[in-house]
Amino acid sequence: MYEDIRYEVDDPVAVITLNRPQALNAWTETMDHEIRDALDRAAADPKVVGIVITGEGRAFCAGADMNLLSSMTSGADEHAITRREGRPEWARDDGSDDFAGRFPYVMAIDKPVIAAINGAVAGMAFPFSLCCDIRIVSPNALFVTAFAQRGLIAEWGLSWLLPRLVGPAVALDLLYTSRRVNGEEAYRLGLANYIVEAEELMSFSREYVERLARTSSPTSMAVMKRQVYEQLHRGLGEAEYHSQQVMLESFKRGDFKEGVRSFIEKRPPDFPRLPLDDE
Repeated sequence: MYEDIRYEVDDPVAVITLNRPQALNAWTETMDHEIRDALDRAAADPKVVGIVITGEGRAFCAGADMNLLSSMTSGADEHAITRREGRPEWARDDGSDDFAGRFPYVMAIDKPVIAAINGAVAGMAFPFSLCCDIRIVSPNALFVTAFAQRGLIAEWGLSWLLPRLVGPAVALDLLYTSRRVNGEEAYRLGLANYIVEAEELMSFSREYVERLARTSSPTSMAVMKRQVYEQLHRGLGEAEYHSQQVMLESFKRGDFKEGVRSFIEKRPPDFPRLPLDDE
């Protein structure tokens, strides 16, 4: 029943697999809706104690589909983010709810959500992975923020999520440079909870949930999950909402067009230096 993902339940584990391997599982609007639907199904299914999200093939998710980004830079396609009418639920008009945004809703699911990261995590997939409760990586994992190189900003609450895991200095380094962080470094920095060999990634992730099913109260885990996220800080809604506003502004700038164009043309981007002439 899904186009861009697979959904499987094997008591007590639900597995959601991003399934566009030919495009490194790049994020589409279809995938967005399907992941939400699958998570809702898993949350409502009493057979499911924990949810594992992974990617088919070589990547977890390479970020937004480049065909979508390219069409946005040309103005040929009005995107759901920029439309004022008929906008999706996550495109809110305020930041009053910390867990109502595009990805933070994952943090409100009353079951453990584990990201089994098998390869590249880039762009908007980065904040999505950080909204999962646990990250289990293989040495092949590769975290890349990518936003500065596309003329964009720290999207989808990443400016709130990332510093809380690695600290502000490391977060800014990763955002400024978009340098590649492999599985080993991700584990050292605190981006990942566990690192296992690639061939053991899914079995380890399944066994993690099976162990929870055997030993931990689902009700206790649901309450503790709410405790941890609600008590972290009451600023995520504002941070995620603000990132939506400045993201919309970044779509209008030449840096965004240059960032996408240079990526497609496989050349270094040519961004103007600061201060700009019109400042």
